[in-house]
Amino acid sequence: MAFSEQQYNEISEELQLVKKEISKFIVGQEEAVEYILYSILADGHALLEGLPGLGKTMLIRTVSEVLDLSFSRIQFTPDLMPTDITGTNIIERTENGKQQFVFQQGPIFSQMVLADEINRATPKTQSALLEAMGEKTVTILGDTKKMARPFFVLATQNPIEMEGTYPLPEAQMDRFLCKILVPYPSKTELIEIMKRTTGAEEIALEKIMNSDRLILAQQMVKEVLVADEMMEYAVSIVVATHPGGEDALPEVKDFVMYGSGPRGLQSIIKLAKARAVMNGRFHVSIADIKSVAKPALRHRMMLNYEGEASGKTADDLIEELVSIQQGARL
Repeated sequence: MAFSEQQYNEISEELQLVKKEISKFIVGQEEAVEYILYSILADGHALLEGLPGLGKTMLIRTVSEVLDLSFSRIQFTPDLMPTDITGTNIIERTENGKQQFVFQQGPIFSQMVLADEINRATPKTQSALLEAMGEKTVTILGDTKKMARPFFVLATQNPIEMEGTYPLPEAQMDRFLCKILVPYPSKTELIEIMKRTTGAEEIALEKIMNSDRLILAQQMVKEVLVADEMMEYAVSIVVATHPGGEDALPEVKDFVMYGSGPRGLQSIIKLAKARAVMNGRFHVSIADIKSVAKPALRHRMMLNYEGEASGKTADDLIEELVSIQQGARL
């Protein structure tokens, strides 16, 4: 193993400090914070879904500040154009009076990019993110430019039932490592939010990590050990999401249009490795896989009409699959 146990412990301690620092400003949302950090450690992108005004944007901005990453925000609207995201060539006059094309970078060229209310833009504009998210490059008029390192897209979206939203295409949803649900705060949390946001005291956040430490942590995540039994458990969960499988549950056959592909399995393993590092371990456990199954698969299981009408959610089915597959392995 390239890294020692002491190095894993040091990174784990730093990451716990990151969580503690974020909690100075963000009230509650512990699960959302954890899964955002898992996604970053796994070098992936995350999609946050929740009602407007729940602090999704502020949460992402706070994470970028504590991790000391360059940050840009793109507010998605129906009239947003792809070049508003990627940038474009503009004509500029030189000192000797000649004109030349100069590339003007768009907001995508930051280490952490917030795609705010991504499902309010048209599919054409949404697709402008695909190359950057998948290949970490942007191609403008045949010229390919590399993204910053590390590079993350953290997107927020309003529930698709709300007016003025465009559902993300399945191919784009699949590019997100995980989908994080942001719940409504409790009464106690609401009181604390009011104290922190309407008072005179300003909260100063400390920068806990930087790009170099984060890249080191990402390399550590890649080297976390996954036993054959853990891999088989993750595979069995993903296979069980397919309605056409021989051992598919009756509810999956009745309510699921199609299940997760290989990217779903990759997401489970990557997120499970990240969770292990966060907890100071260099091997994946069953608890890691169980914890990350829902965010990794909930946007990759598409329910049919009967499933939606039944009131079942993808989370309900995933929870059942996780329990059944674990029981089958005991």
